[in-house]
Parts: sequence; structure tokens; C-alpha cells
Amino acid sequence: MATVVLVIHLLIAVALVAVILVQRSEGGGLGLGGGTAGGLMTVRGSANLLTRTTAVLATAFMITSLLLAILAGRDRSAERILEAVPPAEEPAPAVPAPPVPPVGD
Repeated sequence: MATVVLVIHLLIAVALVAVILVQRSEGGGLGLGGGTAGGLMTVRGSANLLTRTTAVLATAFMITSLLLAILAGRDRSAERILEAVPPAEEPAPAVPAPPVPPVGD
């Protein structure tokens, strides 16, 4: 399930980037959205279409982002990380070495 949503999310992201780059900006941008008098759509019509497409893709992107976050949270176990780690065993107290008798002359 998460894989399908992730693939859809990536496709929406690529489409969103493409639509944003096609839009005409103040600086010109790629400006592929119109500009010729004999085109299929008027400049205003293409701007409205691109704006609406951007809004729809942005909404879909946010929805898939939330879905991925929910699916990722569901996969985690209810245990906390610190509770899952077993406590470290305490080392046994060191036994002092027996005294060494002095070496006599």
C-alpha cells in the first residue's frame, strides 16, 4: 500500500514541477504556456488552466504526503525505543587477587 502511494506521490511531484516551470512569470520563466495569437488557447485561458492545474496537483501532493506519514506511523510498534532495549547486565564485582607473599632473601 505504501509503495503505491509513494509512486503516485512521486508522479505528482514531477508533474507539479513541470506545471510550475511552464507557467509564465514576471521574469519570463520558460514561458511555454502561450503567447502566440494562433495558439489553441488564449494567454489568459492558459494561465487559468495552469493555475488550476497547479492547485489540484498541490492538493493531491499534500494528501499523499499525509497518507505517507500516516502509513509510516502505523508501521512502528507501540513500544518506545528505550523500553525495547534490554537493560545492560551489571558486571560481577571484581574479586581482589590474593596477597603475594614477599620474596625472602
